[in-house]
Amino acid sequence: MKIGIIGAGNIGGNLTRRLTALGHDVSVANSRGPETLKELAEETGASAVRAEDAAKGAEVVVVTVPLKAVPSLPSGLLDGAAEGVAVIDTGNYYPKERDGRIAAIEDDGLTESRWTEQPLGHPVIKAFNGTYAQDILDRPRPAGDPGRIALPVAGDDAVAKAKVRALIDELGFDTVDAGGIDDSWRQQPDTPVYGLRDGVEGVQKALAQASPDRPESFRG
Repeated sequence: MKIGIIGAGNIGGNLTRRLTALGHDVSVANSRGPETLKELAEETGASAVRAEDAAKGAEVVVVTVPLKAVPSLPSGLLDGAAEGVAVIDTGNYYPKERDGRIAAIEDDGLTESRWTEQPLGHPVIKAFNGTYAQDILDRPRPAGDPGRIALPVAGDDAVAKAKVRALIDELGFDTVDAGGIDDSWRQQPDTPVYGLRDGVEGVQKALAQASPDRPESFRG
């Protein structure tokens, strides 16, 4: 597939490495310009592009930038994407450490990914937000392996969600359907599933144990 990755931090960089190794056509962008991604492009064979161009023709777009940076992404970011593009949101809300207070999340009760959908103007699939970046490189396992990790995946679009789950399976991880985007609070920071390295049953149990009350440590 043609895949666009917007954000070249730990998650974005390691997804670039794995997805190119699997034979996908990857374009990667960051906020500092393609010249700063020369080493990653040379290492992986990915195309380093401007953020405005990362989604062009893409069947999957990964948005993996700090939450506070989402409204600053170029307008019309997804206009040139393939029809039916699946947009993966890996973001988390860290009001104290990084993002500042976002009233729509804290006062209006929007989930982080529902808030992210608004400036993007497109539905998202929430995945990889509680995954250790190094695990993307180190912990893939074949299907059926007892040590295979499962990742929660939330989203409203059944077709896009299926596409994302198939891609995660190809990357070497099981998935668990975590419901719609309004249910994605179950995988936000400081929930039982966040950072969990476990299989399908363990992830399902952790999702069920989550509380909708946002902990004080993740309030602005």
